[in-house]
Amino acid sequence: MRQSDLQPIFSIYVRYRKRVEDRVSRAIQLLNHPFDFNREETLRFDRENAEWAKNLAELDELWRKRVKNDILSLQIAGKKKNEISNTLKKRYEGIGRRTGQVNSEDIFQMSINAFTTSIDPHSSYFSPRTSENFRIRMSLSLEGIGAVLQSENEYTLVREIVPGGPADRGGKLHADDRIIGIGQGEKGEIIDVLGWRLDDVVDLIRGKKGTFVKLEILPKGSGLDGARKIIRIERNTIKLEEQAAKLTKLIIGEGQDAVNIGVINLPTFYLDFDARARGEHNYRSTTRDVRSLISGLEEDSLDALIIDLRGNGGGSLSEATDLTGLFIDVGPVVQVRNAQGRVQLERDTNRGVAYSGPLAVLVDRNSASASEIFAGAIQDYHRGIVLGETTFGKGTVQNLVDLNRFDDTMDGKLGQLKSTIAQFFRVAGGSTQHRGVIPDITFPSGLSSEEHGERALDNALPWDRIAAARFKPVGSAIGEVSVLRELHKSRVENDLAFQAVLAQEAAIETARKRQEISLVYEKRKAEHEKSERDQLDRENQIRRAHGLDPLLLDPLKDEDEVKNEDEKEKFDVILDEASFVVADMIRKIDITSQLADSLPRKARLRTDAEDLSKVLVD
Repeated sequence: MRQSDLQPIFSIYVRYRKRVEDRVSRAIQLLNHPFDFNREETLRFDRENAEWAKNLAELDELWRKRVKNDILSLQIAGKKKNEISNTLKKRYEGIGRRTGQVNSEDIFQMSINAFTTSIDPHSSYFSPRTSENFRIRMSLSLEGIGAVLQSENEYTLVREIVPGGPADRGGKLHADDRIIGIGQGEKGEIIDVLGWRLDDVVDLIRGKKGTFVKLEILPKGSGLDGARKIIRIERNTIKLEEQAAKLTKLIIGEGQDAVNIGVINLPTFYLDFDARARGEHNYRSTTRDVRSLISGLEEDSLDALIIDLRGNGGGSLSEATDLTGLFIDVGPVVQVRNAQGRVQLERDTNRGVAYSGPLAVLVDRNSASASEIFAGAIQDYHRGIVLGETTFGKGTVQNLVDLNRFDDTMDGKLGQLKSTIAQFFRVAGGSTQHRGVIPDITFPSGLSSEEHGERALDNALPWDRIAAARFKPVGSAIGEVSVLRELHKSRVENDLAFQAVLAQEAAIETARKRQEISLVYEKRKAEHEKSERDQLDRENQIRRAHGLDPLLLDPLKDEDEVKNEDEKEKFDVILDEASFVVADMIRKIDITSQLADSLPRKARLRTDAEDLSKVLVD
């Protein structure tokens, strides 16, 4: 690379392409091979840490098992023999065809990113095509379904659903679903997309506003040969106002014990830069919208407020700063250290607060960047209580450089470079990088936090610390948290709905960690049927907890076939528990005075995430 000699990279790819062609040819031949589905053998489908085949015979055996597994999966899914053969022949031919279509630009991007991500997972090169995809996604003008996708073990995994988008409004597609087929319009043939490049999958899903796309999916938590589900989504444009802050109201308890809670859901930290640049007086922004929502709550005898940041991947840094300013008077919100070591403070300079009452911030593993800045500042200032899961841990800043500006003779063919240029630090001195924000009360989860977020990325920057900024905490806004923690623990242990959510997450975690699968038909069929029964049982457990009758239909079937309207009910078990904790926080004024002599005095809110983790252990 130092000598600008990229020929070895292209030679490597030529050899790789030849090997793919060999394997595709072998796989197609095996479709006519007689397989014994009673023979006791397994396939290791997760081969990331497996040894390489030592010779051609071992490689042929691996592919024999792979083809056998593909046939078995389609058999269990109810496909007929001819249909299975045609589907797999097209799938294997597609792998070879797409490998042959990779051009020099793609090869260059892959090789350069192998280098950049060995330094930092967020530094990468964007080819012109990738740059255009990135621009479309950032402009929120993409006419598609509103889902963030990624490749995982040859599947296209739904990483998250974009709030306010068609998929979100339809409620049929969910995070962790796997897309295995795509069709166009009402009657378009479903095209198998297993093993496809992510760019090609995205191209099939995109389309004009008002048109329909059909997706064949494996629902989250189901096995590799779980029941397929075909859903239909109308493409539309994702607009800024559809991602705006939204308010709901909850009442916990009855009569004099009732607690009125406002919940403001923030899908992202947004700011209409164009409208502000045009000088429009009423341009949209997170802080403006939240201030307006809070003003509308003043007449409702509000007892507490929850800011829901679950799934909020960040956005405008200035909005995270300004939003914090609605709940504190003045002071620093976040510290930003650049590559030269210089530290800059982002401050709230507007005196006064929009809301001074009890406050909670609800976060999860997908709350990142600007979300972590806001949650960390609220925690450091002792302004409110943070609930949920440890956050993503994205505490770095990236800058996008257009390489075309260095050579105007290339006619826009150089692409862009995204590089890490700075790191965020909380006002208490600790970084949000890697560790994330540790909640004051961590909700139990069936998913491992160590295998998610920044902690799961290779070569991620480590946690770090700098000197604390000069700031004045508001005070111990909630006092002792140990009482709240014990009440929460006791409640979720006996909450059937919460336990069902944990069981669902545990099933997803088990499926992710599984590396081998049986190639015996009866075993696989039994596993498949058990998985479906367990999933239905968990769904019904949540329904019973909310006073609804159990489902008699399989919830994995196409929703167009479902006649029971109750099946479409949505239950937010996590928000329910957060509201119970907040209600306890309101009532705890009396509880604390009664128990003050008997409780240890060591569970106070701290200004530092590291100290807080010790408190949680205590």
